Amino acid sequence: MRDMGFDSLGFSIAAVALGAAPTQVVIATEYLSVEGAQKALFPGADRFSELVLVLNPAQRQQVAALAGAQPSHRSLRAWRAWRGGALQGYVFVDEVIGKEDFITYAAGLDTSGRLHALEVLSYRESHGGEIRSEAWRRQFAGRQGLAQLRVQTDIKNIAGATLSCEHVTAGVRWLVALWQVALQPPAAAG
Repeated sequence: MRDMGFDSLGFSIAAVALGAAPTQVVIATEYLSVEGAQKALFPGADRFSELVLVLNPAQRQQVAALAGAQPSHRSLRAWRAWRGGALQGYVFVDEVIGKEDFITYAAGLDTSGRLHALEVLSYRESHGGEIRSEAWRRQFAGRQGLAQLRVQTDIKNIAGATLSCEHVTAGVRWLVALWQVALQPPAAAG
Protein backbone atom coordinates (compact mmCIF):
# COMPACT_ATOMS: atom_id res chain seq x y z
CA MET A 1 0.00 0.00 0.00
CA ARG A 2 1.42 3.38 -0.91
CA ASP A 3 1.50 6.55 1.25
CA MET A 4 -1.29 8.97 0.17
CA GLY A 5 0.07 11.95 2.21
CA PHE A 6 0.88 14.39 -0.59
CA ASP A 7 0.01 12.58 -3.77
CA SER A 8 -1.50 14.70 -6.50
CA LEU A 9 -5.14 14.02 -5.57
CA GLY A 10 -4.62 14.68 -1.87
CA PHE A 11 -2.64 17.85 -2.57
CA SER A 12 -5.33 19.13 -4.96
CA ILE A 13 -8.07 18.64 -2.39
CA ALA A 14 -6.02 20.44 0.27
CA ALA A 15 -5.31 23.34 -2.09
CA VAL A 16 -9.01 23.73 -2.96
CA ALA A 17 -9.98 23.61 0.72
CA LEU A 18 -7.43 26.27 1.61
CA GLY A 19 -8.43 28.49 -1.29
CA ALA A 20 -12.17 28.25 -0.62
CA ALA A 21 -12.23 31.36 1.56
CA PRO A 22 -11.03 34.38 -0.45
CA THR A 23 -8.54 36.56 1.33
CA GLN A 24 -8.53 40.33 0.96
CA VAL A 25 -5.09 41.86 0.95
CA VAL A 26 -4.89 45.08 2.95
CA ILE A 27 -1.92 47.33 2.44
CA ALA A 28 -1.42 49.82 5.24
CA THR A 29 0.57 52.73 3.92
CA GLU A 30 1.93 55.60 5.97
CA TYR A 31 2.34 58.62 3.69
CA LEU A 32 3.06 61.52 5.99
CA SER A 33 3.82 62.27 9.64
CA VAL A 34 1.73 64.66 11.71
CA GLU A 35 4.61 67.16 11.61
CA GLY A 36 4.85 66.81 7.82
CA ALA A 37 1.12 67.43 7.48
CA GLN A 38 1.30 70.50 9.73
CA LYS A 39 4.06 72.01 7.59
CA ALA A 40 2.27 71.10 4.34
CA LEU A 41 -0.94 72.78 5.52
CA PHE A 42 0.70 75.86 7.07
CA PRO A 43 4.16 76.22 5.49
CA GLY A 44 4.62 79.72 6.95
CA ALA A 45 3.95 78.65 10.54
CA ASP A 46 6.91 78.61 12.90
CA ARG A 47 5.24 76.60 15.66
CA PHE A 48 2.22 74.45 16.44
CA SER A 49 0.59 74.22 19.86
CA GLU A 50 -1.68 71.32 20.70
CA LEU A 51 -5.26 72.29 21.36
CA VAL A 52 -7.56 70.40 23.70
CA LEU A 53 -11.21 70.89 22.79
CA VAL A 54 -13.85 70.06 25.37
CA LEU A 55 -17.39 70.52 24.15
CA ASN A 56 -20.36 70.84 26.45
CA PRO A 57 -23.48 68.79 25.62
CA ALA A 58 -25.16 71.69 23.78
CA GLN A 59 -22.05 72.23 21.62
CA ARG A 60 -21.84 68.50 20.82
CA GLN A 61 -25.49 68.54 19.72
CA GLN A 62 -24.91 71.64 17.62
CA VAL A 63 -21.85 70.12 15.88
CA ALA A 64 -23.77 66.91 15.17
CA ALA A 65 -26.75 68.82 13.77
CA LEU A 66 -24.55 70.96 11.51
CA ALA A 67 -22.27 68.16 10.28
CA GLY A 68 -24.95 65.59 9.55
CA ALA A 69 -24.57 61.82 9.47
CA GLN A 70 -21.05 60.67 10.28
CA PRO A 71 -18.98 57.55 9.73
CA SER A 72 -17.16 56.08 12.72
CA HIS A 73 -14.32 58.27 13.97
CA ARG A 74 -11.44 56.86 16.00
CA SER A 75 -9.46 59.83 17.22
CA LEU A 76 -9.09 63.56 16.73
CA ARG A 77 -6.12 65.76 17.53
CA ALA A 78 -5.89 69.50 16.95
CA TRP A 79 -3.20 72.19 16.92
CA ARG A 80 -3.05 75.94 16.53
CA ALA A 81 -0.65 77.08 13.80
CA TRP A 82 1.35 80.19 14.74
CA ARG A 83 3.63 82.56 12.89
CA GLY A 84 5.35 84.76 15.40
CA GLY A 85 2.57 85.66 17.81
CA ALA A 86 -0.18 85.58 15.18
CA LEU A 87 -2.62 82.70 14.90
CA GLN A 88 -2.64 81.38 11.32
CA GLY A 89 -5.29 78.69 11.77
CA TYR A 90 -5.87 75.15 12.96
CA VAL A 91 -4.65 71.71 11.97
CA PHE A 92 -6.88 68.72 12.68
CA VAL A 93 -5.79 65.10 12.38
CA ASP A 94 -8.85 62.89 12.20
CA GLU A 95 -9.47 59.21 11.53
CA VAL A 96 -12.63 58.03 9.79
CA ILE A 97 -13.62 54.55 8.75
CA GLY A 98 -13.17 53.85 5.05
CA LYS A 99 -14.89 50.63 4.05
CA GLU A 100 -13.40 48.39 6.73
CA ASP A 101 -10.49 50.26 8.33
CA PHE A 102 -9.49 53.77 9.31
CA ILE A 103 -8.15 56.54 7.09
CA THR A 104 -5.98 59.10 8.87
CA TYR A 105 -6.08 62.54 7.28
CA ALA A 106 -5.23 66.11 8.19
CA ALA A 107 -7.25 69.23 7.43
CA GLY A 108 -6.25 72.84 7.93
CA LEU A 109 -8.61 75.75 8.46
CA ASP A 110 -7.38 79.32 8.52
CA THR A 111 -8.76 81.81 11.04
CA SER A 112 -11.69 82.65 8.76
CA GLY A 113 -12.67 78.97 8.40
CA ARG A 114 -11.31 78.53 4.87
CA LEU A 115 -10.02 75.02 4.19
CA HIS A 116 -6.63 74.06 2.82
CA ALA A 117 -6.12 70.96 0.66
CA LEU A 118 -6.29 67.75 2.70
CA GLU A 119 -3.30 65.57 3.52
CA VAL A 120 -3.70 61.79 3.81
CA LEU A 121 -1.36 60.50 6.51
CA SER A 122 -2.20 56.79 6.28
CA TYR A 123 -4.50 54.55 4.32
CA ARG A 124 -5.28 51.01 5.45
CA GLU A 125 -7.75 49.71 2.84
CA SER A 126 -7.19 47.41 -0.11
CA HIS A 127 -9.14 49.73 -2.46
CA GLY A 128 -9.82 53.45 -2.65
CA GLY A 129 -6.32 54.77 -2.07
CA GLU A 130 -6.95 57.15 -4.97
CA ILE A 131 -8.18 59.69 -2.41
CA ARG A 132 -4.48 60.30 -1.87
CA SER A 133 -4.31 61.91 -5.34
CA GLU A 134 -3.54 65.61 -5.31
CA ALA A 135 -6.48 66.34 -7.63
CA TRP A 136 -8.97 64.84 -5.18
CA ARG A 137 -7.41 66.44 -2.07
CA ARG A 138 -7.21 69.89 -3.73
CA GLN A 139 -11.00 69.96 -4.15
CA PHE A 140 -11.20 71.03 -0.49
CA ALA A 141 -8.79 73.97 -0.81
CA GLY A 142 -10.52 77.34 -0.52
CA ARG A 143 -13.89 75.93 0.50
CA GLN A 144 -15.56 77.75 3.34
CA GLY A 145 -18.63 76.60 5.20
CA LEU A 146 -20.68 73.45 5.16
CA ALA A 147 -22.68 74.44 2.08
CA GLN A 148 -19.51 73.95 -0.01
CA LEU A 149 -18.77 70.42 1.22
CA ARG A 150 -21.23 68.10 -0.49
CA VAL A 151 -20.11 64.86 -2.14
CA GLN A 152 -20.98 64.74 -5.86
CA THR A 153 -21.97 68.42 -5.89
CA ASP A 154 -18.80 70.11 -4.58
CA ILE A 155 -16.45 67.19 -3.90
CA LYS A 156 -16.29 64.73 -6.77
CA ASN A 157 -16.39 61.03 -6.03
CA ILE A 158 -13.77 58.57 -7.31
CA ALA A 159 -15.01 55.29 -8.81
CA GLY A 160 -13.73 52.47 -6.61
CA ALA A 161 -13.25 54.81 -3.66
CA THR A 162 -16.86 55.82 -3.01
CA LEU A 163 -16.96 55.10 0.72
CA SER A 164 -13.53 56.66 1.28
CA CYS A 165 -14.61 59.84 -0.52
CA GLU A 166 -17.92 60.02 1.30
CA HIS A 167 -16.51 59.30 4.74
CA VAL A 168 -13.53 61.65 4.52
CA THR A 169 -15.81 64.42 3.21
CA ALA A 170 -18.25 63.77 6.08
CA GLY A 171 -15.33 63.92 8.50
CA VAL A 172 -14.24 67.27 7.07
CA ARG A 173 -17.82 68.53 7.45
CA TRP A 174 -17.59 67.55 11.13
CA LEU A 175 -14.32 69.48 11.51
CA VAL A 176 -15.81 72.58 9.87
CA ALA A 177 -18.88 72.33 12.14
CA LEU A 178 -16.55 71.95 15.13
CA TRP A 179 -14.67 75.08 14.05
CA GLN A 180 -17.95 77.00 13.65
CA VAL A 181 -19.21 75.99 17.09
CA ALA A 182 -16.04 76.05 19.19
CA LEU A 183 -13.29 78.03 17.45
CA GLN A 184 -14.82 80.66 15.17
CA PRO A 185 -13.95 84.17 16.36
CA PRO A 186 -17.01 85.97 17.80
CA ALA A 187 -16.89 88.75 15.18
CA ALA A 188 -17.03 86.19 12.35
CA ALA A 189 -19.89 84.17 13.88
CA GLY A 190 -23.25 85.22 12.71
